[in-house]
Amino acid sequence: MSDGKFDREFLRGALALTARSEVDRLLFVSDHPISPNEIRGRPIKRKLVYAVTSEGIADQLKARKYSAVLIPPYDYTRIEKIKVAVVAAQAAGVVHDGDTILALAGPGEDRVVDTLVKVEIGSEDPEEKIRVDTLGLPPGFSSQVVESLIHTAMEIGAEGYEGHAVGTIIVIGESTAVMEKSRQLILNPFQGISEAERNALDPPIREAIKTFSALDGAFIIREDGVVLAAGRYLLTMSRDVKLPMGLGARHSAAASITAESKCIAVTVSQTSGTVRVFREGEIVLELRQKLRRV
Repeated sequence: MSDGKFDREFLRGALALTARSEVDRLLFVSDHPISPNEIRGRPIKRKLVYAVTSEGIADQLKARKYSAVLIPPYDYTRIEKIKVAVVAAQAAGVVHDGDTILALAGPGEDRVVDTLVKVEIGSEDPEEKIRVDTLGLPPGFSSQVVESLIHTAMEIGAEGYEGHAVGTIIVIGESTAVMEKSRQLILNPFQGISEAERNALDPPIREAIKTFSALDGAFIIREDGVVLAAGRYLLTMSRDVKLPMGLGARHSAAASITAESKCIAVTVSQTSGTVRVFREGEIVLELRQKLRRV
């Protein structure tokens, strides 16, 4: 059996599984949509969600009545791509707690998909490898804001600032308490700007966050995406948080602030570019890069 034939049969097997009643969604993580010939005759179009890196491709798919979400175009492993795609699908409201989804991904820019993963959204299984569902956003949080800031963190991890690797912390939510548990290290670059002009959902503000990530300290962002401050020193240091070996002060501060406040913290490791999301003192999402651009 040739590799090409096996690849086609692998895809058809995944499509056959998707048609079963136990499966709610098929998340197809690739910029190369499935051939219409493969889908014809299968009752899966309403279940299919594409995760693509190009807005143009997403628009084309939506014009053909498919669901599509955007993910960053960075060189992450297959499992990391699936994690990001699930977060994007949750933020877009196309997958929900209790859904069983199949996710297909491949190694790169070619058309081959060679990895199939089953994900149960909302699973409490502590051994679950893809823990995106454990973000468990508290009431009042915008999933779009959290997804956007995770993507921004991925860009910081991949690109750095002016060719140099940088690390940072982005704290989202319960901003009054977080501001009380932190102090300003430098002049706040967002001070004096109207709230309407400093929302993290706006591309210029995302670019500003990437630029100011080179500064010491954390970003403090309200649940609705309004950036309150950059360059804040987090004063909390909880003894109750337990981190994997090798993670330093930045990650300890992020874990501590989420243990003591109802917030979420997103960190970028200066050393590796890895993005981690903390909630209630624990890492609930980890995105490791294969190759950095800095």
